[in-house]
Amino acid sequence: MDITIQASFLPQDDPDAALAFYRDVLDFEVRNDVGLNGLRWITVGPKEQPGTSIVLFPPGADPGVTEHERNTITEMMAKGTFGMILLSAPDVDGTFERLQALDAEVVQEPTDQPYGVRDCAFRDPAGNLIRIQQQP
Repeated sequence: MDITIQASFLPQDDPDAALAFYRDVLDFEVRNDVGLNGLRWITVGPKEQPGTSIVLFPPGADPGVTEHERNTITEMMAKGTFGMILLSAPDVDGTFERLQALDAEVVQEPTDQPYGVRDCAFRDPAGNLIRIQQQP
């Protein structure tokens, strides 16, 4: 089989803040920015990986989501327990310093984990956990 990851989805509740974080803080390129009925879906990704994207989506836009489910999603986003993504960088300490200097919300400073990686963690404006591991 020849299967690759084309896109992952992360919720966003403030498209302008999400765009600023992923474009200006993480230095991802904007690949698409689509609006419909007052909602926005923003596709971003690393410049060096044109085939892999993250779609920042309005979590309540799915017509199959009930009002109760929308409220649960909103509560989980506020606590930072709804979305997460794992990124990698060749120098996690340098990446941490750069992101911290850009006022990204720090969750964990660079740490050597017992399972063999060095990583750090941030939250994006919607509360999604962004873990960054050092490439082996």
